[in-house]
Amino acid sequence: MSKHDLTRRAFLASATTTAVVAGVARANTAQVVPRKLSPNDKINVAAIGAGGKGGDDIMSLHRIKQNVNVVALCDVDWSQTEETFYRIAGAKQYKDYRKMLEEMGGQIDACTVSTPDHTHAPAAYMAMNLGKHVYVQKPLTHTIAEARLLRETAKKTGVITQMGNQGHCGNGVRDLCEMLWAGAIGDVTEAHIWTNRPVWPQGISEPLAEEAVPETMDWDLWIGTAPMRPYNKGYAPFKWRGWWDFGCGAIGDMACHIMDPAFWSLKLGDAATFTAQTVSQEGMSAQTAPLKSVIKFTFPARADMQPVTVYWHDGGDKPPRPEGVPADEKLGDGDNGSLFIGTKGFITAGEYGGDARLLPAAVMKDYTKPPKTIERIKGQSPYKNWVDGILTGKPCASNFDYAGPLTEVANFGNIALHANGEAVTYDVASMKITSNPALNTLLTKEYRKGWELPC
Repeated sequence: MSKHDLTRRAFLASATTTAVVAGVARANTAQVVPRKLSPNDKINVAAIGAGGKGGDDIMSLHRIKQNVNVVALCDVDWSQTEETFYRIAGAKQYKDYRKMLEEMGGQIDACTVSTPDHTHAPAAYMAMNLGKHVYVQKPLTHTIAEARLLRETAKKTGVITQMGNQGHCGNGVRDLCEMLWAGAIGDVTEAHIWTNRPVWPQGISEPLAEEAVPETMDWDLWIGTAPMRPYNKGYAPFKWRGWWDFGCGAIGDMACHIMDPAFWSLKLGDAATFTAQTVSQEGMSAQTAPLKSVIKFTFPARADMQPVTVYWHDGGDKPPRPEGVPADEKLGDGDNGSLFIGTKGFITAGEYGGDARLLPAAVMKDYTKPPKTIERIKGQSPYKNWVDGILTGKPCASNFDYAGPLTEVANFGNIALHANGEAVTYDVASMKITSNPALNTLLTKEYRKGWELPC
């Protein structure tokens, strides 16, 4: 039996329920319980994705030396990991995370998952079912069904989870929530979220020509769950995000950051249903996301909030300037940010919810911020927050019960893009599109043989 067959069997065996997915039978296995840790213990951490953002993530944890011991580094392309391998020289090196988890399962307590979007779910799913705590980069998953699967798996396995939308651990978004909840601008009826992304190629209609695979890369492992296609440097290591097979476009990259302040402050996660519709887009194809788009989300009343319309703008598109706000006053951070329109005024905030302020600036000068009612995160660090969660059992700020629903809303914007201008309504509890059931196929995807997930 080949090594690939062994690691594939380990992946399939990680499922904790019996199901038949794409013709592959998954056997029942005993659930692996996370190792019991105390606040004085060290957590043995492995990286799935150790170059680029993955290198940043694992190095940030490596610096928490009193509580973290990095034991393994995995990446399919070792040309991207030279610095990480040098700086964490004692860690064992792998290309296949399935092999790493199979061989070192008992030596690993937790994993970071910092790979292209299409690999997040299979890596995190396997790790959680083996009792590993996980820190997964945003967007949490490639599809809505995967987001629901990871949330349910986290709950079932009892592991500590965190999504890497670091702004959610910041003080700025907490200031914003407290201002809005204290009625600083009355009832919010409309919000706008915008970004300068994509800053990578999109609007491409055909696959790229075949090129030689770099000697340092395992292309089959990089492709993972996606349909096989020939290698081209226009996919990897950097430009994958705009390709539907691998990424979620601009909204996948940035909504879990910039939409997070609106999602939290406006309690969008409490909505039982919502609708999304493409207002405009340029250049979308079956291969890639568009060059720019505007998407309208409509949420009914929820909790103590009135109905609200939320607009997503990417590709440099920006919302209209509110009446009475001088042209020289910056909205958001300029290229990225959010704007809240209420019955009594306006609030704008930056990319991660920071620098929340009333508009125009003259109004802010006389404003006193309300008392702090939301717990602040130590050091505003998502990494320390995750480490502390593992050691104490306290849920993290952006745990999957929060990050999963946020990712579902963000990824639903891409459902709207594929619906060609049709208003698409989503029932959250059932995870179903009720306006046009034929579109429910867009909530999940077809997996390459050997990489199936039960969703």
